Amino acid sequence: MERKVRVRFAPSPTGPLHIGGVRTALYNYLFAKQNNGDFLLRIEDTDRTRFVEGAEEYIIESFKWLGIKFDEGVGIGGEYGPYKQSERKDLYKDYAMKLIENGNAYYAFDTAEELDKIRKEFEQNKKNFQYDCNTRQSLRNSLTLSKQETEDLLKNGSHYVIRFLFPKDTTIEFDDMIRGHISMESNLLDDKVLYKSDGMPTYHLANIVDDHLMKISHVIRGEEWLPSCPLHVCLYKAFGWQDSMPQFAHLPLLLKPDGKGKLSKRDGDRLGFPVFPLQWTDPKTKEVSSGYRESGYLPEAVINMLALLGWNDGTEQEIFTLDELIEKFSIERISKHGAKFDLEKAKWFNHQYLQHIPSKDLATLFLEELKQRDSEIDFDSSKIDLQSITAIVDLVKERCSFEKDLWEQSYFFFTRPKTYEEKAVKKRWKEGMTERMSDIFSKLNAIEDNSWAEKAEEFLMDYIQKNELNMGQVMNCIRLAVVGDTKGPNMVDIMRLLGKNEILKRIKTAINNIHL
Repeated sequence: MERKVRVRFAPSPTGPLHIGGVRTALYNYLFAKQNNGDFLLRIEDTDRTRFVEGAEEYIIESFKWLGIKFDEGVGIGGEYGPYKQSERKDLYKDYAMKLIENGNAYYAFDTAEELDKIRKEFEQNKKNFQYDCNTRQSLRNSLTLSKQETEDLLKNGSHYVIRFLFPKDTTIEFDDMIRGHISMESNLLDDKVLYKSDGMPTYHLANIVDDHLMKISHVIRGEEWLPSCPLHVCLYKAFGWQDSMPQFAHLPLLLKPDGKGKLSKRDGDRLGFPVFPLQWTDPKTKEVSSGYRESGYLPEAVINMLALLGWNDGTEQEIFTLDELIEKFSIERISKHGAKFDLEKAKWFNHQYLQHIPSKDLATLFLEELKQRDSEIDFDSSKIDLQSITAIVDLVKERCSFEKDLWEQSYFFFTRPKTYEEKAVKKRWKEGMTERMSDIFSKLNAIEDNSWAEKAEEFLMDYIQKNELNMGQVMNCIRLAVVGDTKGPNMVDIMRLLGKNEILKRIKTAINNIHL
């Protein structure tokens, strides 16, 4: 019988969710949905010393905003719960004891001070110390102590840890869905701590036990966990679970924009882009880190961008709906190499998705912003209604990557120029232009109001041709008078939306105020 696909995303609530973690969750989600499988959210909170208040709620809210839905897990439920490791604490000791009983683990009683002293001795001899098959026979553990000594230490409540016993002179082998066949010599590996006398398991034990009990079929995670995979493979075998061991896939790192190193939590605001899905305020320092949501990114754009950071479908296609990603995603096409984060590409994705939002919907949002900017708007406030704003949005949204760009691209529809861009004046408003603009003003004023913008355009084309004038110079001077700069959409569209009276008023003001 074919095994049902079940994957999990298992973050630790030690702070805000990194965008690399979001990509890991996304790849798990796409793989599960493509294979009619289940996608679980498990919170791995066994390390209470690193627990951060509010981090768990932040993780859940992030995925709600992104539209990535879990089938079972924290906040949802399911038959394999509880889904917080802190609520599963009691079961891990039994599994640690099974490993002791079958000879795959041992008690270690060395204190931190003792290990630190040994470590310094190794360093003096220019060697690195690790607790492994080469050193464990000279250390204080149940392999070197008598059975009675071990029992007495346990009975007296001595501090201990349970370490995995790596077999000596063994080649550990497994297949990775992205990186192929991997082998590692056991003599190079340290005997990792699995369980502590305070009753808390380490990640390695809890992760394996939970994945087994929750029937996880595939473990898709970041490549930082690749060095731990030989231990995990050995744990499955030590428990006798090798037949149900999941397949592993270790994802490439997300790199800094220059490709030099992993994209860290500190890189975002330092380099001018978010590395978290939502804004995060550190509960201790009150330091605020920016988020994609608050920076104006659309969740669909973030999903699309992340999907292509390390994966492609083999075509030139770049814009994918979530359904298309589910259909086309394949682990085989994930790169082995790290993917560089590209801020400009992130903006490009958002621009593409913004264009598909109906102008009326954007206008509704923009209208709220305009109400906040009421003090900046200095004419015809009665024109600020949804219909007129929709027309303005329709005209400028192609120039916008974010909803917040709408004001920058359209402010001149709501406020008259108070200054004129100096370089544009110097370049365009040459000697004699004031008199020329006065002549144009009087002729534009004489045109009837009915279809004024179209008639004005026709007049200007004819006027420029008959007087053998430079088209760019004249039209840019009109734009300078109306906008205050030489940027903006088609001038006739601006004239149509502002109307005859407002256009003429601005031209008259420019004639009176621009002096060479």
